[in-house]
Formats: sequence, structure tokens, C-alpha cells
Amino acid sequence: MATKKSHGSSRVGEAGSGWSEDPAPLLRVGAGFRLSETDPDETPGFDGKKSDGERELAIAAGAVDTLQEKLFASSLFDRDGDQHRSLLLVLQGMDSSGKGGIVRHVVGSVDPQGVTHASFKRPTKLELSHDFLWRIRKRVPEPGKIGVFDRSHYEDVLAVKVLGLASLEEVDGRYGTINDFEHELVEQGTTVVKVFLNISPDEQKARLGARLERADKYWKYNPGDIDSRLLWNQYQDAYQTVFERTSTEAAPWFVVPANPRQPAGCAPISPSPTSSISSGPPAA
Repeated sequence: MATKKSHGSSRVGEAGSGWSEDPAPLLRVGAGFRLSETDPDETPGFDGKKSDGERELAIAAGAVDTLQEKLFASSLFDRDGDQHRSLLLVLQGMDSSGKGGIVRHVVGSVDPQGVTHASFKRPTKLELSHDFLWRIRKRVPEPGKIGVFDRSHYEDVLAVKVLGLASLEEVDGRYGTINDFEHELVEQGTTVVKVFLNISPDEQKARLGARLERADKYWKYNPGDIDSRLLWNQYQDAYQTVFERTSTEAAPWFVVPANPRQPAGCAPISPSPTSSISSGPPAA
């Protein structure tokens, strides 16, 4: 199937858009990628002002809303030889990197009936009695739906690895299991888009501090976030392994600089899910 232009690429070079280059290939993890060499302050493909970013976010959100409606409508009819489509957006990032903001501003722009949201915390005793993907499979989006994993099955090779909750041998075997699982989803008609929001330790410190200083943000404060900061380097190493082992042609990773908030908000809906809904799943 021919790939149509994404929303982001269609506005590249357009007067006042702020887009100088299609961000998708700039953000996509490829061979030789090193997380340590990325700059969380960059705005790849975007050289506009903050006001431009806010406007582009609103425009892109409108495009996603329209495409989500088409996605849902297409699931209501049987089409010979064609799959019923769905989209899974996987969001990962260190604490305060902006995952909640993406869910609120981006996913919140579409009809809530067409979206499912899941955030996978520490597994229950029942969940631990099954394989690690058991609880994940139960939450994958149905045909016509957009599913959002705000933290995901990747916690089972990130937090579990860093905190030593499973043997390294067990964790090592999970990368291949995850690839097989995501390949299976793609084969069944689900487009899988994985976004890592890349924040710097200094920016994270400032945001965590704001949660303590502002009464309207204090509810977000979690003492466990401080513990995670002490393991920053270990988490960065764990993410590097994730990108090396699980960024595939069928289900690629996109690393989005998350220090600047507006371009980070635009990126997940401009190059990736928008084009994914309109052009079909990537080839397996």
C-alpha cells in the first residue's frame, strides 16, 4: 500500500507553520541510535515560535479527530479482503516527561468513545500468576479504536530490570517475546506507534520541584519519583537496550525531545499516528 503524506510532512515549508522538515524520520530510532547523544532541548524539523507550536498542535489535533472518526466508521462495515484497523500508541518516558500531557491534549482531542486508555502499574498477584503479557493483551484496542498505553509492557524490561525484580536471563528473553507480540498485532491490523518522551535530568528536577511548590500540582508529587532519579543512568541504559532490541520495521520507536512542551505535543500526532491511520500499518 502506498504511503500517503503525514500531516506534518504536508505542512513542511508552509508559511507560518514552523515546520522546516518532516520530523518523522528525524525522530525514528534507526541503526546506530544512541540515546546519550540526543538533545532533549531540540525541536527536530520545527523552527517556529511557541505560538506556532500551539497553533500546529490545534491543527494536528483536528486532523486526528477527523481520521479517528473515519477509523471508527470503517470498523462498522465488512470489507472483503481488508482488515479492520486499530491504532496503539505506546507512551514511555521518565517521570514528569509529559506523558499525561500527551494523553490530555492529543488523545483528548478525539471522541472518547473511540479511545481506550491503560496505564500499567505494579502487577497484582493474579497478574503475576500469568505471563507478563497476559494483562497487556486484555487491553489492546478493538477494531476502529485508538488505544493508548501510558506506560506499557515495556515496564517489564525497564523497571523490572533496573530494580532487579526478575533475573537478567528472564528479562533478556522478553525482548523477543515483545517483538513477536507487536508483530502479531500488526498482522491483525493494529498499527503500533511507540513514543519515548526524552527529558533531561535538570528539566525533570524543575518539574518535580514545581509539583511541590504549586498547590494545583502537589497531588502529582510521588516520593517514588525521587528514588527513580537516583537510578537515572540505569534507566537510560535500559532504554538504550529497548531501542536496540525492539525498534522494528513493523513497530518502530520515535524519540521525542520533551524539554520544550509544544513541539513534544505536536510530534506524536503530526508524523506518526496521523499518517498511520490514513495510510495503513507499516509492512511487517
